[in-house]
Amino acid sequence: MSELSVDHLLGIKDLTKEDIHLIHTTADQFKEVINRPIKKVPSLRDITIANLFFENSTRTKLSFELAEKRLSADVINFSASQSSVKKGETLVDTVNNILAMKVDIVVMRHPNPGAGVFLSKHVDARIVNAGDGAHEHPTQALLDSYSIREKLGTLEGKKVVIVGDILHSRVALSNIYCLQKLGAEVMVCGPATLIPTHIESLGVKVEFNLRKALEWCDVANMLRVQNERMDISYFPSVREYVQQYGVNKELLDSLKKKIVIMHPGPINRGVEITSDVADSDQSIILNQVENGVAVRMAVLYLIASKIQRNND
Repeated sequence: MSELSVDHLLGIKDLTKEDIHLIHTTADQFKEVINRPIKKVPSLRDITIANLFFENSTRTKLSFELAEKRLSADVINFSASQSSVKKGETLVDTVNNILAMKVDIVVMRHPNPGAGVFLSKHVDARIVNAGDGAHEHPTQALLDSYSIREKLGTLEGKKVVIVGDILHSRVALSNIYCLQKLGAEVMVCGPATLIPTHIESLGVKVEFNLRKALEWCDVANMLRVQNERMDISYFPSVREYVQQYGVNKELLDSLKKKIVIMHPGPINRGVEITSDVADSDQSIILNQVENGVAVRMAVLYLIASKIQRNND
């Protein structure tokens, strides 16, 4: 298989196992490129990409921007505060104005779940979802699974626990879909108030005891508590959360095996993980950041390839 089965990247749910493998093998080639002295390739020289971020983001936006520039695409950056786009119609109008400048691909982060799907039905451009509300964050799941594959060789049969604020996390949902498609077993762990009801229907295990979860897993993906999405208090205090669900070096060293520690960032050091865990040899957090550029280059390249093929 040499091309994606989808025209847009709206969520992991829409991808096949073969799509994910294709993105990963393409990312292997781009990872080699970004480690060369000259880190640029002319692959997307005729493609214009607009980055539309209706929500704050530093890492994802920088990662996409760097990926686009490494591929020699023309890049337009558009930032809007959440308050400036309230209605679906305004979103379509905003994007259509940008598309009038002959944009081929729109990379969009939006606070509303399903914004990318809505847009893909109303505008004439390829859409890459860079995070929609608490719904999906497909490129994060792709780079997380790529990083596990790089570290452990395969995801088939591996046990991955996602720890923390599952309820408000788009990273958790995309990771669950992606890991399962690649043959991994998935568990979620956190306070009962931060675990969505009926999450077992997705085929994941649920564990409220952190030590048991860590003893079970090969990989622990630690999520931060998303205070900005909370309108009520979901646990008594940060101190209590740290005692119950924070990973420190002492806990890590007391396990019978070495597990891999991941974090999508930004890290709240001293809350979900301590600095000595984040900076330990078991952590692949910085590998995730590097792999993020290669994986996003792969996604953009594969989506642009379909545009170029249709134009031929």
